[in-house]
Amino acid sequence: MCSNEHMESSNRVRAIMSGLRVSDTVSVAELAVEHAVSEMTIRRDLDELARQGVVRRVRGGAVSLLLRGEEPPFGVREREAVEAKRRIAAEVAELLVDGEAVLLDGGTTGLEIARAIRDRRMTVLPLSLQSAHELGTAPRIRLVLPGGEVRPGELSFTGPLAENAIRSLRFDTAIIGCCGLSARHGLTAHDLADVAIKQAAVASATRVIAATDSGKFTRTAFGAVCPIDHLDMVVTDTALPPAEHDSLTAAGVIVRTV
Repeated sequence: MCSNEHMESSNRVRAIMSGLRVSDTVSVAELAVEHAVSEMTIRRDLDELARQGVVRRVRGGAVSLLLRGEEPPFGVREREAVEAKRRIAAEVAELLVDGEAVLLDGGTTGLEIARAIRDRRMTVLPLSLQSAHELGTAPRIRLVLPGGEVRPGELSFTGPLAENAIRSLRFDTAIIGCCGLSARHGLTAHDLADVAIKQAAVASATRVIAATDSGKFTRTAFGAVCPIDHLDMVVTDTALPPAEHDSLTAAGVIVRTV
């Protein structure tokens, strides 16, 4: 698949996911008209979402398998806002200084950051197996793993063993991802076990950077991690809503858009 086709497919799947947050069912015929593509193309999109466990295919369409507000699978999110996440990762890498001890959150943006820092010289504790694998062969990275359980699908570390390991260490910088971010609700996440891990990360770091694409500013997840004044910096893309930018800066948070 060429890059333009991949981008169009990613945008279409993202739109279908947005529709599933509003309605539990989608129609092949209606989606084909809405996106000006063939029904066969829509069926392929829905088949991919079915393989990811997002929907159950039914005659003429699909039914959502996600609970209201539940986080889409890693493989689906990895296709969303890809270029924005790469720009965010490059910016975060520039903010880090060689020799730092860095905690790197899990998630798709965290994985892009791992790819961006693999040639740097620093100590890194990644909170996902994907990022650990990416950094495992990095020649100048001192890789430290937290232990604990591994969350299926996400492959992120979770549970009291991981939480205690994080709290027993001190980091120059914690890079935190999120499912939602707003001045009103702060930084939020869907998975409650992940909330506890993020809270431990925030408490153990001298500097906290939230790295997230601007789409998260339209969402609020179930679990509250911390208010915005616990963040030192937010790195996001240029589609950040102006009102959220103003609220963050008013709270003393440095905002970088790329």
